[in-house]
Amino acid sequence: MPAAIRIENVSKQYQLGAINRQMLYQELQSRWARWRGKADPHAPIHTQRVEGDGSFWALRNVSLEIQQGDIVGIIGRNGAGKSTLLKILSRITSPTEGCVRIRGRVSSLLEVGTGFHGELTGRENVYLNGAILGMRRREIERKFDEIVAFAGIDEFLDTPVKRYSSGMTVRLAFAVAAHLEPDILIIDEVLAVGDVTFQQKCLGRIGEVANAGRTVLFVSHQAAAVESLCKRGIVLDEGQLVFEGSQTAALAAYIRTFNPALQALRERKDREGTGAVRVVGIDLRDDAGAVLPVACAGQDVNLHLHFETGASGQFPNCCAYILVTNQLGAPVFAHSNRYTAEALGPLPSRGAFVVRLPRLPLPEGVYRVEYLIRSEFRAGILFDRMGAAFELRVIGGDFFGKGELPPSRQGICLLDGAWRLDCGTAPAPGRFAPPDRSP
Repeated sequence: MPAAIRIENVSKQYQLGAINRQMLYQELQSRWARWRGKADPHAPIHTQRVEGDGSFWALRNVSLEIQQGDIVGIIGRNGAGKSTLLKILSRITSPTEGCVRIRGRVSSLLEVGTGFHGELTGRENVYLNGAILGMRRREIERKFDEIVAFAGIDEFLDTPVKRYSSGMTVRLAFAVAAHLEPDILIIDEVLAVGDVTFQQKCLGRIGEVANAGRTVLFVSHQAAAVESLCKRGIVLDEGQLVFEGSQTAALAAYIRTFNPALQALRERKDREGTGAVRVVGIDLRDDAGAVLPVACAGQDVNLHLHFETGASGQFPNCCAYILVTNQLGAPVFAHSNRYTAEALGPLPSRGAFVVRLPRLPLPEGVYRVEYLIRSEFRAGILFDRMGAAFELRVIGGDFFGKGELPPSRQGICLLDGAWRLDCGTAPAPGRFAPPDRSP
């Protein structure tokens, strides 16, 4: 079966600079005369360039194939080239080098309000945007009620769109695009504008499109949504394709594109203790031992506290303790081998205290790690202690396995709970329910 999308050595170059202060029609006349060969070839084209050659490569030699029915997540840091690639696939812009072959009808939702006119009502914009996307009037009329119901803006349908909030606009825009029934659906990071309920409705619709055998390209910074929804993942970094594979492996590759500077604990002076056992470095690793610049919520991680001692075997046992706090300094959780009664000793001259944190129960955010090393579980000699010793960065992951996480404002940790329905249990007597006084 031929590929739905074939991208061959695609590069996109942008020219940085600013058009000069002359009128637009003068600029166009100048360029037209130059193109026809009637202008002085040495005359300026009224473009103020930046230092250097003034060019920027948003994409560089990207090649890949996407098969029909694939649902692919495209992930990468800001400026990695994701939106540029989608604009090329949507025929909004053309590549500087290379070519793209697409089989089937394409529908794309790249920016909030694209194809909408602010002076027209929501009803009129459904017809306008549908026509721009290639829908016939009869098709729009047939799906009109379904589009409006999906967007949930019935009472504002005859209000000009310029009075809509950004959330209402993206809901209506997505509703139109999602009901186009395209062969290929392209969605950029626009769902973040909507509320949580609408985001889940959109993800459900994307899943329906994918299950119908259509191709979906999905760009999002919501790692949980990518991991739950997508079958394949593509990672872009600085305009280049750096990984292509399963969505789980793609998220791991995305994490590796972060490269924060490691904190030099060895040189820090804000520590307490005798220094007989001294932590000289902290890092986060996966179960294979690879260093993780950031972690996903729900990922199995290992925090390594690398230490040095004066001599091997000098310390028969140690107590290690960590405290994780949020950015406001509020404690989130603590852990110690004291609580688990696990022995750490005798110590070599160099090594690492390792605490494994299965299914990291933290929502997306930045956390700080404080540590303490002492000679015994209780009231031992304090060897080393430091506050804010390590910065733990967490991105959203598929903690519950269903593609959704509660927002961080609703709690500082994630709980692996479960729900069930019990139809036969009456409330126990107490302050929440009056006692049963029936005869």
